[in-house]
Amino acid sequence: MSIFTDTRLGLISLLVFILGGCSGLPASSEMPPVSEMDQESYQIGVGDTVQVHVWRNPELSQSIVVRPDGFISMPLMGDVRAEGKEPEALAAEISTTIGEYIRTPEVTVMVVNPISKEFRNRIRITGQVEQPQSIAFQPGMTVLDLVLIAGGVTDFAAASRAVLHREIDGQYKSFSLDLRAILSDGEMRTNHILQPGDVISVPRKQLFRGEL
Repeated sequence: MSIFTDTRLGLISLLVFILGGCSGLPASSEMPPVSEMDQESYQIGVGDTVQVHVWRNPELSQSIVVRPDGFISMPLMGDVRAEGKEPEALAAEISTTIGEYIRTPEVTVMVVNPISKEFRNRIRITGQVEQPQSIAFQPGMTVLDLVLIAGGVTDFAAASRAVLHREIDGQYKSFSLDLRAILSDGEMRTNHILQPGDVISVPRKQLFRGEL
């Protein structure tokens, strides 16, 4: 092997070491716990179907889709803004208003088809996977589950440099994943539980990193 080749390989190794140490991504051990997003009170959104039940008054009980302007139409009330309100708050408002016509009404509101929450509850995987995906979140899903749904990584994937992007306090933060270790070695250290809104990106191999 020539001195030139030795020098070239040495430079590549040094560059890989420097780049690896300067990635700036938190280690896997620093992965934050899954937030308790599902415990937050649900706010009604456009497109949601709400079931309004007025006890002993079936003529006032109905299933209504929230219109694009954020309103629903109720007997005795006309248009009522539903968007942005919690079901309990909307029920209290309806109860107060129809209380002028019905003695001590008992009103309950349930969201039976939460369309507006669908995209907030999706998880996504992009980059060097066979089939990039945007799918509905299911409790208990892991990094490996999403990778398998996407058909696995491609031959050009830098699987050891995959990244999980998670929204924390209103901002996305990035955490390193080692998909190569998960898929090839069965090492589950970075096979984290996912949460709504998570995005996994799988970069392409790069020559200057010595990956090709």
